[in-house]
Amino acid sequence: MKTVELRRHTASDGDRLTPEGIAAAVEIGSRLTAPYDLLISSGAQRATQTLACFLAGSGLRSPAGVTVDEGFRSTMEERWFSVARESGGRDIGAFQKTDKALVEDEARRFGGALRRVFEALGDGGRALIVGHSPMHEAGVYGLTGQVIAPIPKGGGVRIVQDGRDFRIEPLT
Repeated sequence: MKTVELRRHTASDGDRLTPEGIAAAVEIGSRLTAPYDLLISSGAQRATQTLACFLAGSGLRSPAGVTVDEGFRSTMEERWFSVARESGGRDIGAFQKTDKALVEDEARRFGGALRRVFEALGDGGRALIVGHSPMHEAGVYGLTGQVIAPIPKGGGVRIVQDGRDFRIEPLT
């Protein structure tokens, strides 16, 4: 089995965490279980800062360090914002009704990025990826075909691969 945890960054102002976001990320970090074989940020400062605060809160060391993988960051953020406003929703299902091509293209891209992480993990391997909503939800949809609820700031999902099957579990 292999496990990937997808977490959304905590509260931010622009691309930096707010003091509340920092405190929340450190607290979440205190509840993380170790070890992780891969630690990945989307490359946005707020995601990388959240990941650093998770590590600080956990008290753990990560010999592998943090990798930036922009495959978990959308180049079409403004289009996502527009679709969110137009659809009146926050979930992939609502977004599909407004801009199916965006959702399908991004799901393919983010799902592929997730698949590459699973392929990089050895048996029993674990990864933690910090990024954004709805990109994480699109990745889950692209990898598994399942629509999940919007991920709140600091929240996440765990995807467990057992052979060719994937199971999705909520994280607190």
